[in-house]
Amino acid sequence: MNVLIVGLGYAGTRFLQAFQHLNKKNAYSHPLELAYVNRSPGRAAIKSFRTVEAALAEFKPAIVVVSVSDGNHIEVLNSLDGYEGFVICEKPLTKPSDDLEQLQTRLKRTNRFCLDLVERYSDATIALKSYVNKNNLRLIRANFYWGKDRIHDYRPTTGVISEIIHPLDLVQWIADPGSALKLEQVQGVRSDFSISGPDVLDSAAIIGSLNGAAVTGYSSFVNIIRKREVDFVFASPDNKLVYATAIYDTPVWDKDQLKVWQKTSSGEQVILDLTTEVDETEEELSTIRKLVRLVEDVTVYAASGIEPSQPFADLETSIRLQKLLNEVDRYAKTIGPVQYVVGSERESYYDENNLERLG
Repeated sequence: MNVLIVGLGYAGTRFLQAFQHLNKKNAYSHPLELAYVNRSPGRAAIKSFRTVEAALAEFKPAIVVVSVSDGNHIEVLNSLDGYEGFVICEKPLTKPSDDLEQLQTRLKRTNRFCLDLVERYSDATIALKSYVNKNNLRLIRANFYWGKDRIHDYRPTTGVISEIIHPLDLVQWIADPGSALKLEQVQGVRSDFSISGPDVLDSAAIIGSLNGAAVTGYSSFVNIIRKREVDFVFASPDNKLVYATAIYDTPVWDKDQLKVWQKTSSGEQVILDLTTEVDETEEELSTIRKLVRLVEDVTVYAASGIEPSQPFADLETSIRLQKLLNEVDRYAKTIGPVQYVVGSERESYYDENNLERLG
């Protein structure tokens, strides 16, 4: 099976490593054949192409990964007009100004589509979603704090919408996947933190509702330290409050935690207490354990039609999430722009070993 990665920068390299790991596992009777499209061929010891069109015609991939800079997603996705294979797209789907209706039309012939929302593959997410569903819990309140530091980052970006997509998806996916979150208010800060411009939205605080439940949260690309937490308060069918907190990538990447509990007259009654086990013997899996799960699901489906362990964030879901992100970007009441460029020139650093910049 042929896999084409379009854009072999930071995100594309992680996809390459994930597919190479599947080959190493000898998961398939024939190894996956890998190729890429990149502005600077020669980054990897695999076949390269200058254009997507040339790669589709000659390489005929069963899977195409779109991992160029998020502002360039629409160009690559539109070039897949008529493509009948499987598309994996790095998040977010597009930038706010892109035409989503036209995109949906052009991708209508794809076999399947999956947005890279890897936190769905966290053991913490899977366990909490399963518990909520099994026990018919009703969301009363959700709150998130989701941030990291992208100051001095050399990569272009659409801003904080590329970060806030994770908690916005998780709250809906875990608590009430059949309903859509409605934004009531958005506040934010614009700044020159990114090479993408002098007034990019770097942080956003939201107030919204999900089927009557209150949802609040804050996300930032200038958070200095990584912090990824989502808290929930549910009501059980017997009218008891159930509390849950999910913490991601703390203290190290891929180390996730979940705690579910109730308060009683005799103290706290812990229902679930989970911490992701991280096998550090396979160093090549560092930071990509959840991505490998997603990639394996896609590969198995593309090869045999077997449904994934977690439902894919398909094109319809991705467009719905993008419309929500567009509202965050469009309606945020902001201050700024804050100036992080305090010298005569911008300082940008290229450091692929700095895990704080990951994603």
